[in-house]
Amino acid sequence: MKKHVFVINGSGGVGKDTICELAARHWRVQNISSITPILDVARSAGWNGDKTPKARRFLSQLKQICTEFNDLPFSYCLEQYHSFLQSDAQILFVHIREPEEIARFCSTVGNDCKTILVRREAMESVRGKLGNRSDDDVEGFAYDFVFCNDYSLDKLPDQVYRFFTEIL
Repeated sequence: MKKHVFVINGSGGVGKDTICELAARHWRVQNISSITPILDVARSAGWNGDKTPKARRFLSQLKQICTEFNDLPFSYCLEQYHSFLQSDAQILFVHIREPEEIARFCSTVGNDCKTILVRREAMESVRGKLGNRSDDDVEGFAYDFVFCNDYSLDKLPDQVYRFFTEIL
């Protein structure tokens, strides 16, 4: 069984998790995020789960601090990647926001790792910048694929299926 690793990125609210969930209707999927271990630290510091611009900035800065201190986000992603290799999952989605961290993960994993940028023009044109590096620099990487999520929810499942059928 061929395994596929995709780093998936896009601004907040463009539908990355929805796309991963729709792909899981057709393939065995594991879905991870480099922010996951940071969320536990953030909760201990008083973060209540909000995704306001102020909270998003806090999470972005905390992730950077943890990266500099002990490389927690990257170590977590590599641990999950090795677990994926031993599992029966076919696709691993890895949510990483920062361009240099995307490049580092892809370089470590090798040629089997591809990148996807999810765009949703309606969301991006209304919201604008969120005021943190993790959200505002998503376009700062040369992605292998771009998925334009400008479909209605009833048409999106077919579009996701077609997209992944073409690239797998």
